[in-house]
Amino acid sequence: MILEVRGLTKKYGDITAVDAIDLGLDRGEILAVAGPDGAGKTSLFRALAGLISFDSGEATIAGHDVRTAHQRIKPLLGYMPQSFSLYPDLSVEENLHFYSGLFGIRGDTFKERKRRLYEFSGLGPFTGRRAGNLSGGMKQKLALCCALVHEPEVLILDEPTTGVDPLSRRQFWDILQSLRAEGSAILLSTPYMDEVESADRAVLFHHGRRLATARPAELVGAFRGGAYHLRQTASAALMRRIQQIEDIEARRFGSSIRFLTPPDYPLDRLEKQLSVLGITGRVEPSRPVLEDVFIQMMER
Repeated sequence: MILEVRGLTKKYGDITAVDAIDLGLDRGEILAVAGPDGAGKTSLFRALAGLISFDSGEATIAGHDVRTAHQRIKPLLGYMPQSFSLYPDLSVEENLHFYSGLFGIRGDTFKERKRRLYEFSGLGPFTGRRAGNLSGGMKQKLALCCALVHEPEVLILDEPTTGVDPLSRRQFWDILQSLRAEGSAILLSTPYMDEVESADRAVLFHHGRRLATARPAELVGAFRGGAYHLRQTASAALMRRIQQIEDIEARRFGSSIRFLTPPDYPLDRLEKQLSVLGITGRVEPSRPVLEDVFIQMMER
């Protein structure tokens, strides 16, 4: 594996942000880390990028220790932080030129890489526009181009599509799939379960701990219990009443209410509990999804 993490722990005083995490990443693979805000994803990524120290454990990139071999790792690693970190007063091309200069990429080499990056990112028509005036999706594409200009072998992307419109998210993922096909190793965090499903493997993360690591389909198969939905738009007051039913997890799911039940919990029992609340709509079985698995694991 090109990236290996063994027992990495990061603390802030009495708070353990990352708790003895193990993970590995191969070339030509996308590994998605999913978890709620405050789960420790950013602390993990910053530690792997060498931006913060960690308290114990080991982390290597291409066999080099991230704590001691910064100069050897620098050309191998592309890091994209969660917040937009480029220079807003510089143009698209000026930002790209600046970041290429940090890696000594100039002349014809820079021109060729710039051409290629503009081609697959779609930023070619906007080279003279200031970065601060770009849309959210184009800002993220520019940040990715700056992380790619030195052609790293490992990409670490911290929630790269958060706040981006659906079309730009899809375009961004098309770029990632192309990079994976070329052999790049990509570690990214995301709050979107549909993005997790597009990854080769996923890590579910909660309170600094790894709940599970597997292929997305395997994670869905680990769900235990029943999943149902009721086609009814629920008010906040109704949801509060429903959530008082013991052993049931209920949440809004678009224009439906989604219910998760323990194993061997009969459907007629759920329907009776709902009828007591005056809810008489038809409750239908549903296939579990990744979000269901994640909620179940967090509750455990």
